[in-house]
Amino acid sequence: MSKFKKGKQGDLPAISTASLPDIVFMLLFFFMVATVMRDSSLMIENRLPAAEQVEKLQKDRTAFIYAGKPSSQFKQLGTEPVIQFNDKIIKVEEVQASVLAAQQELTEELQPKFVVGFKVDKDTHSGLVSDIKQELRQANTLKVMYITSVKAE
Repeated sequence: MSKFKKGKQGDLPAISTASLPDIVFMLLFFFMVATVMRDSSLMIENRLPAAEQVEKLQKDRTAFIYAGKPSSQFKQLGTEPVIQFNDKIIKVEEVQASVLAAQQELTEELQPKFVVGFKVDKDTHSGLVSDIKQELRQANTLKVMYITSVKAE
């Protein structure tokens, strides 16, 4: 009689799932840290014109005004170019109030350095841009920049 019993040959041991919750929580924390929420989603078409000399800007003191035709998801807004500020479509008359409200949200140190960035579709007529600039002048927001994409050579 043998002292040791032979185990069943061919049976695989069960896979241990003890570390599975650790892996799931590690993935959860990774996605929570790595995910960035968008502050606004575009409701208009926005194909930027290209430029040869561009400069990177600091976004902590910048508000963006988008102008262009409504995108295909927002056909109910018509086909004429519209203005988008943050997540809502505004009229030209509302630009001044919206910009002043955005400037007031900044800290006191950044308010004098407030800049408005134009992201205007290249097919948008310049009359709309001129109207927006007039409203910004009345709001005494004189630092304006036009945002383009880098021209491919």
